Amino acid sequence: MSVYKCVTCTAEYEFRGERVYCVCGSLLDVEHGFVASRRDALELFRARRAAPRHEADRSGVWRFREFVLPELSPDEIVTRQEGHTRLYRFPRTNAWLGMDSVRFKHEGENPTGSFKDRGMTAAMSWARKNGAQAVVCASTGNTAAAVASYAALAGLKAVILISEKGTAHGKVAQSLAYGAVAIMIRGDFDAALRLVMDSREELGLTVLNSVNAVRLEGQKTIIWELLEQMGWDNPPDWIVVPGGNLGNTAAFGKALREARALGWIRKTPRIAVVQAAGAAPFAQAFRSGWRPATVQADTIATAIKIGAPVNFSKAVRTVQETDGHVTAVTDREIMDAKAVLDSDGVGAEPASCATAAGLRKMLEENVIRSDESAVAVLTGNFLKDPDAVIGYHTGSLPGLAASFANRPAVIEPDLQSLKRALELL
Repeated sequence: MSVYKCVTCTAEYEFRGERVYCVCGSLLDVEHGFVASRRDALELFRARRAAPRHEADRSGVWRFREFVLPELSPDEIVTRQEGHTRLYRFPRTNAWLGMDSVRFKHEGENPTGSFKDRGMTAAMSWARKNGAQAVVCASTGNTAAAVASYAALAGLKAVILISEKGTAHGKVAQSLAYGAVAIMIRGDFDAALRLVMDSREELGLTVLNSVNAVRLEGQKTIIWELLEQMGWDNPPDWIVVPGGNLGNTAAFGKALREARALGWIRKTPRIAVVQAAGAAPFAQAFRSGWRPATVQADTIATAIKIGAPVNFSKAVRTVQETDGHVTAVTDREIMDAKAVLDSDGVGAEPASCATAAGLRKMLEENVIRSDESAVAVLTGNFLKDPDAVIGYHTGSLPGLAASFANRPAVIEPDLQSLKRALELL
């Protein structure tokens, strides 16, 4: 039987509807009463993927459903067959890193182009089961796109609050196209989230930001799928993830904790969190012995442009439990890493590429050894923020010098001009 459980005082609450905070003011986890043998569980996951019997079996989240939301029947699940994202090896990126045993798990391959779909299928399914009529989120863009898409599938009204400035156009376009009620605020993500939390009860809205503990139940399947792909008995030494609101960091720790308790793994990977230097309150807290910090966020990596991460306490637990690490990288380091990673022919949005930049930094600082193995999670699709790509390669990003720019040539439409341009190659 599942319960909501406080991460601080361990108080428990009935697992029903939406509950965000404990009476002590702390966040909640969803805790399940798991009973399963290792062999039976892992064989069930494999069998569902090989021969799906329900629509839910085709999802990389709901193949694990007894360990995500056992209260839901397959017919109650709102799914777009999310998950099943690839695990890549990028030769050019690995050579640039100087670490051959790195793999990249690309969550940008989800239906709306980011990892948020994994959390949204869980949160939206639970919201609909509990009678929600309208859902709401504050967003830097990816959450809004996922909320809009899954709300359309679930038949619920979606309200999204996004910053008037600094939200990537690709993400705004998705939210508008999928039919959400879009509200642009004159403020940043942190201001938008405060407004969401202040208004939710009065306006009768179910919050689908990562403060919603059910959402993290979906996101933890990133780790279980990764472990399955690597071989449950051969997990990587490190898992590297971008850090914004720290929902993934929280979910990843929970996934590893549960996998270890259930006997699915015998070794726990270490979690490394990478933030943008202009939005690095978690990295600042790590350096100071975990004194909470907030900042005025400013970074080109809009998906992690968050100055007051709500999942701070859960993320601290993850880093402590896995003997992990937190670092920060500059916008130039992010965009240079992105240029290298993109050149392998798949690419990702800027925030995703913070993982590659962070890996390089941690290798240089001997936090990670070159003979260790790592999986870096790429959280969003390349086309989420094309403006940043064009700006980098054309040299039009203010104050950012591009080390790997691939500048387009502009010529007259005649053969001689084309020949001269090609001679420069």
